[in-house]
Amino acid sequence: MDAPGDFQKVVLDVQQIEVHLKEENDPEGWKLLPFSAQDINVLDYVNGRSALLVSTDFEPGALKEIRLKLGPNSYVIGRDEQRYELKTPSGQTSGVKLKLANVAVQEHQKFQLLLDFDVAKSVVERGNWRPSNDKKERYLLKPVIRVVTQELRAALRGSVTPVAAKPQVLAIRSSITPADTFSTAADATTGAFLFSGLPAGTYRVEFFPTTSAPTGQAPYKVVSVPNKSVVNDQTLDLGQIKLD
Repeated sequence: MDAPGDFQKVVLDVQQIEVHLKEENDPEGWKLLPFSAQDINVLDYVNGRSALLVSTDFEPGALKEIRLKLGPNSYVIGRDEQRYELKTPSGQTSGVKLKLANVAVQEHQKFQLLLDFDVAKSVVERGNWRPSNDKKERYLLKPVIRVVTQELRAALRGSVTPVAAKPQVLAIRSSITPADTFSTAADATTGAFLFSGLPAGTYRVEFFPTTSAPTGQAPYKVVSVPNKSVVNDQTLDLGQIKLD
């Protein structure tokens, strides 16, 4: 799954996926999963859409880490429709490692892990980059990926109008300190949005238009909806949110 950033595409060249089944420092603990190398545009998977990357069997026991090995051909397409190479310094050598806390597979149990890739935080522009520089040097990948286990079962949905505002939507869990933030984008055709796999709690939901209103119309508004409680096994529906 994904939390979006200011891009049309974010494509990851994923070569291998491994899990670690033993103690952290045991190099023999890594298991290669039956995954076919592929390019994955993480922006294809928002508003509850997800891609099944691996389905396999495990011996009962703890899962310690996930490791994604990335190839050299990751890239982004910006809002300017230009392609920029996405440098992945650690992803091609040691891999992108994701720690798993208290994750154990039980006998005869179907267990699911979702990798929620936060594009807005993960794709970082170099501070010294200028339009005259080489496009290959503009963006770095510093992955921020949330691992969602099956115990996180709350959801929140709604829709926005006008659809043309194309807002980024943030769900901020204000019931903890520091607050935890999840993000998605309203569907460009229907205005619908969905957060799935949320921890239960109280949320503030914020809407940030990414486009400007047509000439002669009032500007689109930034809207904040406070104090919304979500609980496991239920989907809270915010209804229609107006941004004009």
